[in-house]
Amino acid sequence: MTDVVTPPTSPVSRERSKEIKRLSVISTARQVRLLSRAELTELTGLSPATLTPLVRDLIAEGYLIERGPGASRAGRPRAMLEFNPRAELVAAVSLEPSRISCEIADSDGAVVAHRAVRLTGDIVDTICRSVPELAGDGLPALRGVAIAAPGVISGGAVRLAPSVGLIEGRPIGESVQRALGVPVVVDNDVNLMAAGEHAAGAGMDVADLLLLHVADGIGAGLVLDGQVRRGARGAAGEVGFLPLDPAGRGHDGIGPFEARWSENAIAERVVALAPGRRPDSPVRALVALAATDPRAAGYLDEVLHAWSRLIVSCVCVIDPGRVLLSGAAADLDDAAVDRLQGLVTAAVPSTTEVRRAVLGDRAVLHGAVSYALSAAAAGLPTLLPAP
Repeated sequence: MTDVVTPPTSPVSRERSKEIKRLSVISTARQVRLLSRAELTELTGLSPATLTPLVRDLIAEGYLIERGPGASRAGRPRAMLEFNPRAELVAAVSLEPSRISCEIADSDGAVVAHRAVRLTGDIVDTICRSVPELAGDGLPALRGVAIAAPGVISGGAVRLAPSVGLIEGRPIGESVQRALGVPVVVDNDVNLMAAGEHAAGAGMDVADLLLLHVADGIGAGLVLDGQVRRGARGAAGEVGFLPLDPAGRGHDGIGPFEARWSENAIAERVVALAPGRRPDSPVRALVALAATDPRAAGYLDEVLHAWSRLIVSCVCVIDPGRVLLSGAAADLDDAAVDRLQGLVTAAVPSTTEVRRAVLGDRAVLHGAVSYALSAAAAGLPTLLPAP
């Protein structure tokens, strides 16, 4: 009879097993918020002997807070454990024209600190200086950084982002991750908005949606089956490059459609119709002007027809079911949104709902928090968006 020899478990395997169990406890506590040790044992499937040292360590690390006895249906009331959202901080960094916005948030998405910094030097240097300064004493609790950038993102490199001076690919994510020592996720800003609206906004109740964001450029974020979809090279959603307008002329990383129908283009036309300084909200100004000026009313109709062509083109390919209007497009009044809905409904092969996104600037933060926490929880040594 041959003896079966079981190879000893390596220290690496033991450490990895312990970390998996630790993350399971953290994830369960984060979801339930307030629970007893017995409930934690039941939900995680870990034995009391395994759980006791893990809980002790997590209390010492600040993840769990011991509270007074909770209600009990039988026997002695049990001491409760409460998850501390401030034990996990994430940084959400948004690259914008001429500045960088940085926010530190806890795992609930509550903003702890915010700062906007003028971009006068190198982008990476500015990020690596701003995040630790803003985190302050909370820096040891920083679990990840999510960077939102316009343009095409692949492997943490950003390209085709002329508004922030990045045309050729630059490995921003790799540089920041090396400097800060935490997982860094870099994604297109509109993808983060779509993720945020899906997690906490106008797309919470659906698994599929398309978010159309109109700003200096025009981009789309796509969620299918509950997941943000980016395409083979990270360029999914670059709808500003669609050749839908013969009069559009792209240049310097700007697509032909967005060159004619972006917020910048609309602002130029509004100023031509009503000379003066550029309005803070060109679309809102156009809607107001259209109420009294037939020329503005005609131009508003052109804008709505152009945006409807874009939406219909996307719907015919991906059938998202719901389209969320974001950025300048969300500044349309109810009548204009209804008009846009009518134009889309008349042309699409399947029912498609058009409505405004609701989170505004907070959409990026909600998406970034989700990304960064997912990357940190998985221990990802990656610069790609978390799944």
